[in-house]
Amino acid sequence: MIYFDNSATTKPYPEVIESFAKVAGEYFGNPSSLHGLGASAERLLQKARKQIADLLHTTPSEIVFTSGGTEGNNLAIKGAVHAAAKNGNHIITTEMEHASVLETCRSLEQEGFEVTYLPVTKDGSIVLSDLIHAIREDTILVSIMHVNNEIGSIQPIEEIGRYLADFPKIMFHVDHVQGIGKVPLDFNKCHIDLCTMSGHKFHGLKGTGILYVRSHVKLSPLFTGGNQESKFRSGTENVAGIVAMAKALRMTLNKQNQASDVAEIRDYLMSELKKIEGVKINSPESGAPHIVNFSIPGIKSEVFIHALEESGIFASTTSACSSKNKAISETVLAMFHDLSRAESVIRISTSYENNLEEAKAVIQAVIEKMAKLQKVMR
Repeated sequence: MIYFDNSATTKPYPEVIESFAKVAGEYFGNPSSLHGLGASAERLLQKARKQIADLLHTTPSEIVFTSGGTEGNNLAIKGAVHAAAKNGNHIITTEMEHASVLETCRSLEQEGFEVTYLPVTKDGSIVLSDLIHAIREDTILVSIMHVNNEIGSIQPIEEIGRYLADFPKIMFHVDHVQGIGKVPLDFNKCHIDLCTMSGHKFHGLKGTGILYVRSHVKLSPLFTGGNQESKFRSGTENVAGIVAMAKALRMTLNKQNQASDVAEIRDYLMSELKKIEGVKINSPESGAPHIVNFSIPGIKSEVFIHALEESGIFASTTSACSSKNKAISETVLAMFHDLSRAESVIRISTSYENNLEEAKAVIQAVIEKMAKLQKVMR
């Protein structure tokens, strides 16, 4: 089996699973309970919070635990604009955000908020001047992802943050789900107020996530109840999952010195795919080291994905959140305005666990499957 769908989810490290099992079995108390079992769980929870804060170069009080990227994006965006509604009702984002950002913004439009969706260039990036011109007196939030989940384009987060630093009323949210552990991001240097991460994207467990909330940033909670997580996120904390996530983050960040190996795989895939007639590369040359997105116009994405699976190769089409709906890639459509290209997208996404030999096998399979499918379609 060759698993090249790491942007959808990663395989948990064995050590992460072991950590989860130990904590779940031995430290199962509710961290809000007053007895000894609860106190033990609370100590583990706070230790994990500090470990994560140290790894991200933040403070423990700025770390809020969530169930993952979708909840984190919803809490950041809805929580920020509802808390700041008295200052304005205008939001700025891009046309190629993750569905958990786009759909959240669309739901806020139903509440009366106004949203500007910035266009992107053919390399999947916004133009900073477009953002500058979009800012209004009533703008209260800018939400822009760091690394695009479909094509791997990297937005100029530092430049955006530096510019927005002159607008204290505007909060800056970054979806860092695809970048964490792959493309470094300095929250302070980039003047980020809110940043979303998801544990299962860096070899942690599903159902775990992190929302960085800069000190003094106000959020209206999505859930009310027990006032956990500094009242931002009520509900009994998933201590075992959080401890396991802290271990996964540490292990993944330690592996970042292997980034050149991941980039080598990407460079090989890009180079070889360009040689194949009928293939169009969608990922920019300057994109993230772990994502390669291409199209084979004339062959539907789902057909080609299943053809690869017959050879034991697992890749994907669009974002995993929308691929089952057989939707076209809105990201690729926004970039190239080409429907046939947008409905024939294949995404390959690697991790530090993959190697160049696997990439060579994938290229050979792409060539063979294309020839077979094109022959059938004639």
